[in-house]
Amino acid sequence: MLIKEYRVTLPLTVEEYQVAQLFSVAEASKDNTGGGEGIEVLKNEPFTNYPLLGDKYSSGQYTYKIYHLASKVPAFIRLLAPKGSLEFHEEAWNGYPYARTIITNPLYMKDKFKLVIETLHVADRGHQENVHELPADKLKQREVVFIDIANDSLAAGDYKEEEDPTKFKSQKTGRGPLVGPDWRDKVEPMMTCYKLVTVEFEWFGLQTRVESFIQKSERRLFTNFHRQVFCSIDRWHGLTMDDIRVIEDKTKEELEALRQKGEVRGMRAESD
Repeated sequence: MLIKEYRVTLPLTVEEYQVAQLFSVAEASKDNTGGGEGIEVLKNEPFTNYPLLGDKYSSGQYTYKIYHLASKVPAFIRLLAPKGSLEFHEEAWNGYPYARTIITNPLYMKDKFKLVIETLHVADRGHQENVHELPADKLKQREVVFIDIANDSLAAGDYKEEEDPTKFKSQKTGRGPLVGPDWRDKVEPMMTCYKLVTVEFEWFGLQTRVESFIQKSERRLFTNFHRQVFCSIDRWHGLTMDDIRVIEDKTKEELEALRQKGEVRGMRAESD
């Protein structure tokens, strides 16, 4: 088991981020779907009576997705895994400002693989010690990783000038560009996504390598995604949650059409 807590600080309010995240997830889903791979949305519906974070949150939106991801995993896993097994199931309970996502591989790895992402969105600058209320043993295992969307290095091929926070200035809000090593101490508003990622991969001889790869991939994903969130602010700012549900319904139809045609798209494993 490998536990890391990624803290992504953004020049947004917690209320703005709820819309921003859902809008950006819909956009990113389309960017990563095509050629038989990508994201299949099976359910997107309200939930109640599902306790989150010690029952502090218990209602919100439930989604169930299947990720068809053969090209998104490293080559050494593709060599070991049988054809058709690289299909991952994601269940997510978004009881905003808290959310829990569980990713499994029920067809092949079954109970030997589990990825849990628990996120709390807080109006601060990312310095709370234990927002996830971890017990002492888990707290001892946890590593904290701060993500700076303006200054962190990117993987080869990930850079997009239109998603560079050091160059972007919002026409609607006047926010940006995010300049200098201490921009997070200066800008307003400010909020932090505390993303606790727990990965378990029980495969003899590969556990450490794969768990490290998954954590590295999550950091890469969080960095790229939140650069996109900020730099697309003029596209989502002012949208309501009703607008978002309409976008999600339309995206579900588009994803199914995209997955059946075209070429494989989106972020591939770095080792390829």
